[in-house]
Amino acid sequence: MKLLSDAWNHVVLLVCSVLFMSGLLAGCSRGIDQPVAAQTTENSSKVTIQASAAEPETSFAPQTTGEPGSPSSTTTIDGKQLPAPAPKFGGVIKDNALQSKEWWAPRIVPPKEAPNILLIMTDDAGFGVPSTFGGVIPTPTMDRIAKAGLRYNRVFSTSLCSPTRAAMITGRNHHSVGFGVIAEQATGFPGYNSVIGENNATVGRILRDNGYATSWFGKDHNTPTYEASQVGPFSQWPTGMGFDYFYGFVGGDANQWGPNLFRNTTQIYPWTGHEGSLKMDRSDPKAEIWPVTGKESKWNLITAMADDAIDWMTRIHQSDPSQPVFMHYVPGCSHAPHHPKKEWVDKIHEMHLFDDGYEKLRERIFANQKRLGVIPSDLVLTPWPKEFLKPWDELTPEAQKLFIRQVEVFAAYVAYNDYEMGRVIQAFEDLGKLENTIVIYQNGDNGTSAEGGPEGTFSEVAFFNGVAPPVDVQMKYYEAWGTEYAYNHMSAGWSWAFDTPFDWFKQNASRLGGINQNMVISWPKQIKDQGGLREQFVHVIDYVPTLLEVTGISAPEYVDGIKQRPVEGTSFAYTFDNKNAKAPSQHTTQYFEMMGQWAMYHDGWFMSTKVNRAPWQAFSAANQDPLNNQIFQLYNLNTDWNQTNDIAAEHPDKVKEMRAMFLDEAQKYQVLPLNASVGARVAAARPSLTAGRNKLVYSRPMTGLPQGDAPYLLDTSYTITADITVPEGGAEGMIVTSGGRFAGWGFYLLEGKPVFLWNLLDLERPKWEAPEALTPGRHILEFDFKYDGSGVGTMAYNNFSGIGKSGTGTLKVDGKVVVTKQMEKTIPIILQWEESFDIGSDTITGVNDADYTPPFPLTAKFNKLTITIDRPQLSPEEIKELEAGLKKIEAGRE
Repeated sequence: MKLLSDAWNHVVLLVCSVLFMSGLLAGCSRGIDQPVAAQTTENSSKVTIQASAAEPETSFAPQTTGEPGSPSSTTTIDGKQLPAPAPKFGGVIKDNALQSKEWWAPRIVPPKEAPNILLIMTDDAGFGVPSTFGGVIPTPTMDRIAKAGLRYNRVFSTSLCSPTRAAMITGRNHHSVGFGVIAEQATGFPGYNSVIGENNATVGRILRDNGYATSWFGKDHNTPTYEASQVGPFSQWPTGMGFDYFYGFVGGDANQWGPNLFRNTTQIYPWTGHEGSLKMDRSDPKAEIWPVTGKESKWNLITAMADDAIDWMTRIHQSDPSQPVFMHYVPGCSHAPHHPKKEWVDKIHEMHLFDDGYEKLRERIFANQKRLGVIPSDLVLTPWPKEFLKPWDELTPEAQKLFIRQVEVFAAYVAYNDYEMGRVIQAFEDLGKLENTIVIYQNGDNGTSAEGGPEGTFSEVAFFNGVAPPVDVQMKYYEAWGTEYAYNHMSAGWSWAFDTPFDWFKQNASRLGGINQNMVISWPKQIKDQGGLREQFVHVIDYVPTLLEVTGISAPEYVDGIKQRPVEGTSFAYTFDNKNAKAPSQHTTQYFEMMGQWAMYHDGWFMSTKVNRAPWQAFSAANQDPLNNQIFQLYNLNTDWNQTNDIAAEHPDKVKEMRAMFLDEAQKYQVLPLNASVGARVAAARPSLTAGRNKLVYSRPMTGLPQGDAPYLLDTSYTITADITVPEGGAEGMIVTSGGRFAGWGFYLLEGKPVFLWNLLDLERPKWEAPEALTPGRHILEFDFKYDGSGVGTMAYNNFSGIGKSGTGTLKVDGKVVVTKQMEKTIPIILQWEESFDIGSDTITGVNDADYTPPFPLTAKFNKLTITIDRPQLSPEEIKELEAGLKKIEAGRE
């Protein structure tokens, strides 16, 4: 009987919706937007809907154009159910077409005068980066939008990439949509699994189903690593989340000279044919600086994505000038690697902005901010953290030279990116659309990154494996900085300065330097307070409700039949009106949490945990009780704007109250369980195409399998066996590889000789090479590696002793051992993430520039490749020892 009842309820609902769409049933004027009683699981899978007769009826009057049923007719929708129910056929059907009358459903369009939307957010940029808010780096595009519209100085992020981006496009807190951390750190809890979920429709999906043309350009850090391959599924890619067009890369960052680039879901290589002649001479290992000669590539993603965005919007305009567009424009700048064109590096170098060091830079930015009025005039700066960031005058001349090079390349990257975004904005004006376009330009998805560490790094991949190259090693890359031969990041001293007037960095959710961004908005048709300053509290979850309010579009209650989680942000559209310039903030309560560091904001009060880990300290034992094992601080941001005066001791009851408030919010928004680990989560087990498999067989070449789905050969024993047939005249080329120039491995034929090579973070390259070329005919090649460590299992006990250990590799040809060599250390955590697992050729960059240049196709016949993996298992004795160590760590914290 219940099945019959449920079925009948669905029928009634469908009929009601259909009649409403055709305008024939006033009593169902809201369609399924009527409040309903629903039976659902906690995460809102498909529901059984029961109509409620108790709620009053409301009316929705669609805006229509054209003759009903004609091909040119249009209508708006109430938007509560997406996609909108199909209207009842309004024509006439007889036995034959001549006596029948055709009828076309009206095309769905947004409300009249709905604006175009350009939503821009840069990457890893703190409050003091842009000139618009006192920085020394010229950002004339941001300046232009500020002068035409409004400046906001209290815009808050989550303190990290993926989480901020997920919150921005969904209007919900980052844990609510599965992004408590970045995708590469996902764990098997609802708040951390890196799945936005079908019950959290994005602003792209909402606007698209209401008639907008939608697009996403640049960085997609919201696709689970285990769904990023060409196998799919693509439901968590931009095109699966409501963005009809995507041009960008998938992951946390990318080589801007040759990224893992996609158009929609197809990988593309548009730089092919535009390569430069750049070469790095590493022949002298004792050279202070390795020389770089030649011309750089003519292609760079920062320019290419601006070109593609302009092409897309022009195509939409020429196809239908009346259709508004929503463009989500999120370049990888200024996340490492910092890859600007040389002309921009030269421009910045000639300005000599950084010659006097990072402390002086901080003071200069602070003075500029006061002069511009974007911060209170009575602020003071917190002291320079000399205990972990060496003062400038204590650095060696060599370090100063290196650090200036680092920051000039960073500044060039910022200025270059701002220029290219200016071209996109100018294209709106050239098409006559800027007057009714909302341009939102947020500086940074979090504070400036300190993941280069105190001395910076020539390779961010090294950082994510816990390796910090010293200054003399980095100096070898001095000329390569910013080119394709470096994956460069700057000293954290510059990062601290670029977060002025605040302190700390990206990742630090309890300090304003990690979470207080700035932003500008222009909308010439509606915003008239040109250059005005807004100081209301705004969080990235507030963009969605704001955009829905100004477009006149409702947040859906159901999408694809799935009940939606409510939007959790608060519209700040009220601030657009000059009369509300000083109005109180309407967003009054907000939690912050990132990797065990957390804070609670309420009506100006800010209770936060004291920073207990710098961002570069990612590979040590984590706090096992981050909810309670903390030093709690308290600030009144109404009077202490940049968080300098801790008053926790004076207000213990307020601290207690706000701790309880945080726990309530944590339970409400899927923040629990708290986890303070950082590096360990990067190597943690998660779903993938290879999870649980210890034997993988490949029978034909393929390329482009991302690291999240590739065989994971770190911290384990393994055997790679290749069955190939060499033609007359010999063969060469890549058999199989994973990673690239800055970390990875490759098994290939070089001048006919089998070679296996490990690229250890571009610092060392252990190599096994057969003494003779293969003869024509069929051969079985084998590389066997025996790992000496305990493996990743130790990290479950807050212990890193099992990873990155030594091992012995043996290369065999047709069953005969030809080379055996021991590796004293191995890569512990991750390969170069944006480089793929390739069979039969190599994409993007190679693991050894001295041996070959991609694609380096295999000229032998590929018969079969087999990879077997033998992961270490902890013995009972090892587990007992690790448990004892864990207890000892906790005892030391108490």
